[in-house]
Amino acid sequence: MSFSFFEEADFIPFMEGRDDRLYEKLGAHVCEFMGRWGTNFAVWAPHAESVSVIGSFNGWDEKANPLRPIGNSGVWGAFVPNVGKGALYKYRIRRQGRVFDKADPYGRWQECPPGTASIVWTSEYQWGDQEWMAVRKERNHPKAPISIYEVHIGSFQRVPDEGWRSLSYRELAPRLADHLEACGFTHVEFLPVMEHPFFGSWGYQITGYFAPTHRYGTPDDFKFLIDYIHQRGFGVILDWSPAHFPGDPHGLARFDGTCLYEHPDWRRGFHPDWKSLIFDYGKKEVKSFLINSACFWLEHYHVDGLRVDGVASMLYLDYSRKPGEWLPNKYGGREHLEAIDFLRELNETIARRFPDVLVIAEESTAWPKVTGRVQDGGLGFSMKWDLGWMHDTLSYLSRDPIYRRYHHNEITFRSLYAFSERFVLPLSHDEVVHGKRSLIAKMPGDRWKKFANLRLLFGLQFSMPGKKLIFMGGEIAQWNEWNHDGQIDWKLLEDPAHRGVAKLVSDLNHHYRSESGLHRKDCEEGGFVWVDGSDEWHSVIAFLRVGDESTAPILVVVNATPVVRYDYPVGVPVEGRWQEILNTDALEYGGSGVGNLGAAETIPEPWAGFDFQLRLTLPPLTVLWLKAPKAWVLREKAEEQEKAPEAEDRSGTIQAGAEDQEAHTERGESS
Repeated sequence: MSFSFFEEADFIPFMEGRDDRLYEKLGAHVCEFMGRWGTNFAVWAPHAESVSVIGSFNGWDEKANPLRPIGNSGVWGAFVPNVGKGALYKYRIRRQGRVFDKADPYGRWQECPPGTASIVWTSEYQWGDQEWMAVRKERNHPKAPISIYEVHIGSFQRVPDEGWRSLSYRELAPRLADHLEACGFTHVEFLPVMEHPFFGSWGYQITGYFAPTHRYGTPDDFKFLIDYIHQRGFGVILDWSPAHFPGDPHGLARFDGTCLYEHPDWRRGFHPDWKSLIFDYGKKEVKSFLINSACFWLEHYHVDGLRVDGVASMLYLDYSRKPGEWLPNKYGGREHLEAIDFLRELNETIARRFPDVLVIAEESTAWPKVTGRVQDGGLGFSMKWDLGWMHDTLSYLSRDPIYRRYHHNEITFRSLYAFSERFVLPLSHDEVVHGKRSLIAKMPGDRWKKFANLRLLFGLQFSMPGKKLIFMGGEIAQWNEWNHDGQIDWKLLEDPAHRGVAKLVSDLNHHYRSESGLHRKDCEEGGFVWVDGSDEWHSVIAFLRVGDESTAPILVVVNATPVVRYDYPVGVPVEGRWQEILNTDALEYGGSGVGNLGAAETIPEPWAGFDFQLRLTLPPLTVLWLKAPKAWVLREKAEEQEKAPEAEDRSGTIQAGAEDQEAHTERGESS
């Protein structure tokens, strides 16, 4: 006879869809029960006729350890004595004469692919990141500098002397932290680390929603990686994919012989692009599963944020579908109402339990209020990737400079919507694969112009309002597309031109962090003021980045042609000597060294609506940053912000909480 650690009453919150600590019950948990040590197994399989746990401890014999149904909860469970950490197991499920051997949906670890069994795990790790955890609220704040380095663990660096294997979690920790420090990033974002059978999916087709991949070590090894990065002063964000899952037979697909996790109708349950299955967001238990997965990583792994993949595909029922291939909602519309409710509940739960973490949406459409408060009709995310900026800017810079004057709006249009959401400006992995070419290979012209254009791209990214993200390899101007079976081409750093780009990224990050005018109002309209956005003939733009009233503004001037422009007039609001703090054409970055000898003095003549002007030398294909001699703030913007409501308790964005939280203005819709 089998006994379970739990009874039906323990799963009432689960059945009602309000248990966000379900991972403490379902799965395999080493514990003491009735005076004996062992492991309690519990799995949700409401349509099964029988369930057994089979594993290395019972010769994979389904008769040895049957599970019993726990009331009407749909959960099956049993305590198995003398089973502990490291034991392999699966659930054998029988229904209507068919047999399904399944990995544990709540399993904490799995075999290294191609193995598919779950592994009983209990953590013994002792965290040492208390100092980081105490300050991460301010490090994740919308007014803080946030510069993210996007990394695929398996191809960051490999060991050629050992079969070209990837680094382990523990080997990666010091090397990655050293690189983050050298480049000046504030956060690292890992492509999904959750267990996935197919390495070529980059982790986006997940079978182990609670298990870090076995490829690089144990769950405690992964904790060591995060802990080490925290102790070096950097935040950790994980990619997380609740949009779909693969149909591997050991995974979630037809888990108990029915479409338990996926929607039963192919028009809602099958993703035509990725050939994967889509969660049934209308089921309370499925929503609980996903919300529990998110909370598990935030709690047990001290993760500082989640980047939610594929949000656009979740919001629209007709996403990537032809007429007749999708089912409208109950009102006849294309909005996926159940997925929208799930995203809102997800963000509200995280805001309540982990108010100091980030939840970032990869959302590519004009859906309104992605980062708006749930109570105001928003989705409640902390931030959203600005994929429009990425596509427009890369399109503009990939053109021969002689034609850029005819596409000037591609770098000015963003100002119309830049503050409709809280944005991250990404140069992500998706843009350097599948024939799209690497960042530097996209750039036009000869070798010198390619490097100059790449420096211009990074200069634009760090000048525009919004948080920053660069995928690995871009920071050293890697020529080849990203290859998940390879590594970053580190040897390129032996070339001065590539070292120059790395030096520029480091300096951009340094100034971005140290100059509050470049980050403090990343998400507020008062942080950006046009000086001149209309000189399309010369492909020049100029604008101010403004912090608070005690902060000197930064003048940004962009020359997107290879022509040096002398004595170029630019209006400015502050009289005096403007210090040139960054010039992407500097010799140390591999440029030609043209510039303004470190500073420029104002002329007391009005220009373009400002009281003073500078006469600048604009180097070729360059971004200039000039710092004002004293603080300045646009008065009408300051008055608007004085009237703005205090920053709210985040329902998916960062909770205001502390007394020093500053006012935010509520944003409108996306463009």
